Formats: sequence, structure tokens, C-alpha cells
Amino acid sequence: MSEHTYDVVGIGIGPFNLGLAALADPLDDVDAVFLDQADEFRWHPGMMIEGATIQVPFLADLVTMADPTSPFSFLAFLKDVGRLYPFYVRESFYPLRAEYDEYCRWVAGRLGTLRWGRRVVAVEHDPADDVYVVVAETGGLDGVRVERYRTRHVVLGVGTTPRLPAPLADLARDAAGSGGGPVVHTADYLPHRDALRASGAVTVVGSGQSAAEVYRDLLEDAGPYRLDWVTRSPRFFPMEYTKLTLEMTSPEYTDHFHGLAPDLRDLVGREQRTLYKGISGDLIDDIYDTLYRRTALGAQVPTTLLSDTEVVAARTERADDGGCEVVLTLRHAQLGTTAEHRTRSVVAATGYGAGVPAFLDPVRDRLRLDERDRFDVTRDYVVSHDGRVLTLNGEEHSHGVTAPDLGFGPWRNSVVLARVTGREPYRVERRIAFQQFGLPGGVPAGAAGLAPAGTEVAR
Repeated sequence: MSEHTYDVVGIGIGPFNLGLAALADPLDDVDAVFLDQADEFRWHPGMMIEGATIQVPFLADLVTMADPTSPFSFLAFLKDVGRLYPFYVRESFYPLRAEYDEYCRWVAGRLGTLRWGRRVVAVEHDPADDVYVVVAETGGLDGVRVERYRTRHVVLGVGTTPRLPAPLADLARDAAGSGGGPVVHTADYLPHRDALRASGAVTVVGSGQSAAEVYRDLLEDAGPYRLDWVTRSPRFFPMEYTKLTLEMTSPEYTDHFHGLAPDLRDLVGREQRTLYKGISGDLIDDIYDTLYRRTALGAQVPTTLLSDTEVVAARTERADDGGCEVVLTLRHAQLGTTAEHRTRSVVAATGYGAGVPAFLDPVRDRLRLDERDRFDVTRDYVVSHDGRVLTLNGEEHSHGVTAPDLGFGPWRNSVVLARVTGREPYRVERRIAFQQFGLPGGVPAGAAGLAPAGTEVAR
């Protein structure tokens, strides 16, 4: 067993840890390795719908907001693949989703610190050397091998997992083993699209961009199947994208949000869904225009859109044709009425959730956890008492809207690298907003704030 000790072992290689790997690559004082159980980089493969774009400008790539000169920028990728001028002529800040995935795979192919096919099964602590040991399994039919990576810092980039509301989760569980069952999360939409269409009736449940993209994709050739859309949101709301609102993806607002009491953070977080969980205005307009165009030409569009309506129960029944029918019990929030809705399949656009991975159980006593058994994340993204286990995109409950924001990832990674190195390899801007989120003259909500470079750094 090698006794080599890394400065950083990253667990999970999504956009945030991939960005960290790209920013760490040119640094002589960061010895890092990144592990993922997948065989290669794939970003939301189940939602690579043709023509879909990401909801942030191209500057929100893996590195640019930390280092505009980085060879791993989106513009460097476009130049390398011969698409820089076509992208310029296109005159849109928003890359195609498939294009962003291609860019990330381009970056991944240029980094020597990524280790694919490694499933992390445990993180341990070696008290003799005061280092963490990340245990990973690799291999296949020829046998499983165990690898152990010693490290001073662990950076969690495992991301979030698909989440189903209780009625749909119960339905999916009951149907387990039957070829996927009648409930498909949007994370798995594309592999099941043909089967959904063939079912004869599809109901999309949820709001936000993913729900709208799936509805629009199915609407394009709706009929001979029926297509419905149900959301508990009061309306099909657009993502708020005005400039002063965008200042909430800032260090100052993150300071303010992190300084709130945990219960208040949870309340405010629920109220801020329109900031990052809404639908792009262009897509809403396109859906309406498609419905109008098809009905104006005399086409029958078998579809219903229901807002302020929650799925409170779900079951399956045998249909007259021998197939499986899904019966959803719907409750309208304003009216308080309930009704049954019959369909053949359900696409759940019900989001994702984060938790404490089971592989951290051996060091659970070293972790900072709150009363709800979530990570108690410090302002500078630390989740362990010794300051050496950090999280990326596991802090929405503690840091707010910046946690899942692609454009804020390089800023957060700059903070992580400052903690690891004891210096600022990339400048960490602490003030970027014109507005102030607390009372002028009051004690800043984030007074505890970010630790200065070199503070509490374990090497």
C-alpha cells in the first residue's frame, strides 16, 4: 500500500469537482486526485433534449470566474473544436446543454488527476498521521480491487440524487422490478421517452425548467397519446432573472443568508424558488405558442395544465385493455377539493436532494451535523470539526441560492483552494454587489465570514 499523502482527494466528479480539478491543475502546491464511480464524465444524460440550453451564460463555465486566462475555459474549448466563430455569430450567451456536457468532457480529457471507475465505500481517519483515508473499489468481472488514498483534505462533490414525493415514491417502490414501472424521474427521461409515448397517456408532475422541457418535448408530437402537466406551484412561474436579483448570487448575500437562524434559512429558501427553480421565459412562451399554433390549425391537443395542484396519493389499477393505469389523487390548494386523475405513466420533475453519504459513517463523529442530520456547513464550506472535509453543492440549506449555481462554483473553489494552500491562488472577491442585504451600520450577518487565507489550515 502506498503511503503517499495527497493534499486533496475529491469524491465525485461533477461540474463542481471537475472545476476544482481544473483550477488545481496548474498549482505546484496542490497534489490532488479525484474519484468517481462512473466510467466517464456525463452531465444529466437523461435530460439531453435536443435544443435545450443551460440557464446561465457561457462565462459560468468551470474556471472563468476564478481565472479568465485558464486553458480550461469554455471559449478555449470552442476555439479548440473550431466553433468559436459560429458561437459568436449565434449571438446567444447560453450554450446548448449537450454542448456544455461536451465541454466538460473536453476538460476531463485534459486532466491527469481524474480516476474513473472508483466507487468510494468508506472514508476513514488515521490518527497516527492525522490524515483521512479514502477507500475505493475498482474492477469488474476480473475481480474487485481495493484502493486507499491518504489525504489531508477531502472535498465532497457527490452532488444530489433524484427525489420523489411520498405518493410517487411508494408507487415506484411497489413497481420495482417491472421494467422501470409507471414512474420515471426526469433524470432518466430520455431512455424512457419512447415507452412513455407508447403508454398512451403521460402526466408530468412538478414545476421548473425540467418539467417544462419534458412537457415541451412530448407536446411536439402529442397524440395519439394524452399529455397533462400538474404542479403544486401556484402558477407556471418564470425564473427571475433581473440584474438586482442576480446580485443574490454573491458573496455578500451568501454571508447574509448563512448568518440567519437555521429555521429562517429553511423558510427563506422555500420562498426563493423563483430565483433558480423557475422556467425560462422563452420556454414558457414557446409552450404557449405551440399550443396556440396547433389548436389554431384545428389540431386536437389532448392536454390539461393544472397549477396549485398537489399529488396526495397514487395507485395502479388494471385497465380495461389489460394494461396498467395510474390513478393520481389530486388536491387543489386554494379550493381544498380533491379529484382522481387517470393516466398511464408519470414523469416526475420533482427535483433532487442532498444528504450525508453513507461512506462517511466511519468518520461521522468528526462531522458537523445540524439537528436535522444535515451537514452544518461553515461559511467557507467546511463540514468537519477539524476543518479538512469540505462540500461542494451540499450546502443549499445553509448558503442558499449560490449552492447549485454553476457560475458561483469557481468562486467557491477559489475559497476551497485558499483553505488548502494557505494563500489565494485565485483572487476571492468578497464584495461584488451594489446593494446591501442587512441594515446599514448593523453587525454584518456574516461577521464570522470567510477565514482569511492561512487561517486554520491543516497541512
